[in-house]
Amino acid sequence: MPDPHPPRHSALREDLLAAAIVSVLLIPQSLAYALLAGLPPQVGLYASVLPLVAYALVGASSVNAVGPAAVLALMTLQAIAPLAGQVDPSVAAVVLAFEVGLLLALAAVLKLDALAALLSAPVLQGFSVGAAISIALSQLPALLGSPAHGVHLRALLRSWWEAAQAGPAVHLATAAFGLGSLALLLLARRHLQALAARWLSRDMAQLVARSAPLVVIAAAIGLAWALAAPSHGVAVVGRLPTLHVPLGLPMLDAGLWLALLPSAALLALVTFVSSFAVAERLGLQRGEHVDGRRELAGLAASNLVAGLSSGMPVGGSFSRSALNADAGARTRWAGAWTALFLAIAAVLLAAPLAWLPRTVLAATIVVPVLAAAEWKAFGFAWRYSRREALLMGLVAAITVLHTAEWALGVGVVISIALMLQHAARPHAALIGRVPGTEHYRNVERYATELTPGVLSLRIDESLLFVNARLLPGLVARRLDAFPDTRRVVLQMTPVNRIDLSGLEALSTLQSVLRERGIRLDLSEVKGPVLDGLRAAQWARWFTGRLYLSHHQAVRDEQGMAP
Repeated sequence: MPDPHPPRHSALREDLLAAAIVSVLLIPQSLAYALLAGLPPQVGLYASVLPLVAYALVGASSVNAVGPAAVLALMTLQAIAPLAGQVDPSVAAVVLAFEVGLLLALAAVLKLDALAALLSAPVLQGFSVGAAISIALSQLPALLGSPAHGVHLRALLRSWWEAAQAGPAVHLATAAFGLGSLALLLLARRHLQALAARWLSRDMAQLVARSAPLVVIAAAIGLAWALAAPSHGVAVVGRLPTLHVPLGLPMLDAGLWLALLPSAALLALVTFVSSFAVAERLGLQRGEHVDGRRELAGLAASNLVAGLSSGMPVGGSFSRSALNADAGARTRWAGAWTALFLAIAAVLLAAPLAWLPRTVLAATIVVPVLAAAEWKAFGFAWRYSRREALLMGLVAAITVLHTAEWALGVGVVISIALMLQHAARPHAALIGRVPGTEHYRNVERYATELTPGVLSLRIDESLLFVNARLLPGLVARRLDAFPDTRRVVLQMTPVNRIDLSGLEALSTLQSVLRERGIRLDLSEVKGPVLDGLRAAQWARWFTGRLYLSHHQAVRDEQGMAP
């Protein structure tokens, strides 16, 4: 575990080393993700300089490597594509980044970091797989040299069919570069680390494996130059403009801002959830606590600065953050050094990068996104909960066939519906005493003893408006099987909250039982719940008794005054 308070010179040295490593990886990634978003490649560089400095100043994680990311690039593409022909994509991307920053800043001010819970695990995992498939499909034309394009599968297939009618669907020279790079990257991901570990330490072997894309890119640049690839129809990155990071306010067009606002809201949510998950996971490994509200502020600052510096929406990247941690980053300032090194490298490497085939950049996108997708989650979810597995599959399918916005929106709505459906059907277990103990368990799962005249029920949900009206009926059905009941004792251990509807349900239940000559008692009520009941002056109408333990309630026929 890293020292949380390392000497300043030691932290600086290790931050510089980590920044040098990450910046080399970030250059091709920033170019590739800009192209994935349908933007000029230099936009990715702009989004990888000043936003990193902003996060270093405000953010929470010492290793979260902020910058362009594959999923965010896909969502950016789908957000700005409908505006094609109305506004320049780069202008729309700037507005989108600024809106994302504003929404994240508002969430930080209002302490809304708990909103991350809106994206449940099935939604996130389904979206991860669907986004990986969508990104891979979107890069297939670039890999094969086809002019086809599309923001989702339906549009891509339609575009490919139209392109096939006009000419060859595959450009052989481009496909040779793209598929060759893809094969090398796949082989390196699967075998290079194990091969390097024969001669190098584990950490060095891992570093060599992660550097494989750089070697492939360098080889592709050299081969493209030697073969004069552009003269054979292979599209290359081309000359990058001078890296001067243009500064300025986004276009102040109310119509454009309103059109992009729904996409910005979902982008902000995905940016925070994915970035915070990365920061939290790596923070736990390093013994660091990552504050959610401060992480919101850091991501807000980086996106606002991206909007002010002609960039695109940015967020934390798991692959870069993991590399940053493995390389020994100690503080957030490793991100600022990364930005500096990237700017220097972009200037020094501008000439060779101009020869980089775009199809190779497509290959560098496809391999990591397919590897990062949570494919095994489907099998685990199917074994654990079929409903959630179906939700996961639905989100993945909508992501591929339509857009990320619709997939996430439908996923959130269905997740809430499933939660409400579960809460609306509270489980009231009949419980009895485990012989020889003071423990009470469900009679359908354990061998238990029942006390004559006492009906013991455990309420397994909070009593809220979605389920409270069912409580009297649940108890009445149990009473039908025990006509000699004189007391009903509700074990309230699982009940975390009782709202006004739940309070009225308790009052109704007591009235129904009183008419049948049965007393209602409660046991093991939690402190916060009891505080709420007392604040509502429930003693004015509640005539039963309150017990500290359920065993005491069952055994004490005389009762105990609250």
